[in-house]
Amino acid sequence: MNYKEERPWGTFENLLDNDVCKVKEIIIRPDQAPSYQFHYQRNEVWVVTQGEGLVTLDDRNKLVGVGSVIMVPIGMKHRIRNIGNEDLVFIEVQTGAYFGEDDIVRLKDDYNR
Repeated sequence: MNYKEERPWGTFENLLDNDVCKVKEIIIRPDQAPSYQFHYQRNEVWVVTQGEGLVTLDDRNKLVGVGSVIMVPIGMKHRIRNIGNEDLVFIEVQTGAYFGEDDIVRLKDDYNR
């Protein structure tokens, strides 16, 4: 069930999707970021494999790079921005009760979605 989806900020590819987890590879282009958001039904763990980013978790910023692990529990506001000159790539592992894209609650979005 691998398929890649385009977004205004880059792409994501579903690597695994079953009843207990979903795993994605997410690629964010330079100076781009997904929405500042949270989820009601899932936790996320991100592992950065390429590039540099600025992660915002509940309004606190942290620089991350290759090898960084970011924990995003249910309900935590989160965003990552690519601050480097190359693509920012990370693996996202979702666990919880539901993994649909409609569990995204956008708080701020550069693309007015």
